[in-house]
Amino acid sequence: MARSKLNALVRSLTLAASVGAPCLAAAADLLPPPPPPPPPPEIEVGGGWYLRGDVGASVYTRPKYSEAYDYTGYPDANRSFGNEVGGGGFAGVGVGYQFTPYFRGDVTGEYRYSTGLRGSEYYRGPDYDNGLGSYGTNKSSGNFDSAVVLANAYFDLGTWYGITPFIGGGVGYAFNHISSYSTNQQFTSPSYAYDYSNAGCGCIPYAPVYDGNGNPVYNTNSGSKFYKDKTTGSFAWALHAGLAYNVTDALKIELAYRYLNLGKAETGAGFVPCCTDTLRPIKMKDIEAHDVKIGLRYYLGGLVSAPLPPLMPEPVPGPLVRKY
Repeated sequence: MARSKLNALVRSLTLAASVGAPCLAAAADLLPPPPPPPPPPEIEVGGGWYLRGDVGASVYTRPKYSEAYDYTGYPDANRSFGNEVGGGGFAGVGVGYQFTPYFRGDVTGEYRYSTGLRGSEYYRGPDYDNGLGSYGTNKSSGNFDSAVVLANAYFDLGTWYGITPFIGGGVGYAFNHISSYSTNQQFTSPSYAYDYSNAGCGCIPYAPVYDGNGNPVYNTNSGSKFYKDKTTGSFAWALHAGLAYNVTDALKIELAYRYLNLGKAETGAGFVPCCTDTLRPIKMKDIEAHDVKIGLRYYLGGLVSAPLPPLMPEPVPGPLVRKY
């Protein structure tokens, strides 16, 4: 009797297993697919490289004439000068690199447009007979332009509300060009003649001439001198200070001040149209400019995402079910 009950229980369990197995297989087919793999990491392209462009306006200080007009015999104490370079504009481009969030550097090249160059000199010679003396004036004019290459370094001082103040400095080389330079001289001196009124003394002195009122008579001569065009290379250096505004992560706009020392320049040899003599060139030094400029910086670097995997993975085939 016990054996019959055991056989009946085994047959019941076998029947239940044969009926439930297909249901469990179907339930396994309804499980959610595995999650997609994570996207590949973003790739940085271009690093910290950037391009820049600048435009601005300049005010020049008065340069010094290290080799002024060639008048020997007239002491420097008896000379006065008034030399100036007119205001002008400039434009430039450059390429740079952002090394850290607070330090960057670039190399720039710019052309400084032609501007007027003016000079004047007043000189007074030694006194001669009866306290009379000679004096003269020179007025000069020409054009000045320059091409400048600078290597610059900047320190960004932090960013507040998208605005970044910065300071910096640069060194480089300037190609200073003087063209169409000429001088116009006027020289005034007492008129001298032989004084025949004293002929009875046995000699005829060469003395100043006086008019009927007892005033000395002066003679004025004028003449022009011209100088050849010349380009002079010179060491240049600069100091920067300004503000940068973040238009976007890649585009910055700058408003900056720059002190720029262009070094020295000189004309070519001079000549007088009527003569064959060669005149010494006129030399200038301490050519200084105060610049206000607007610049744009565009960063080439950035993070670029790799292609994403398909939204729906390919379906995995289910288990093979054989029917008998």
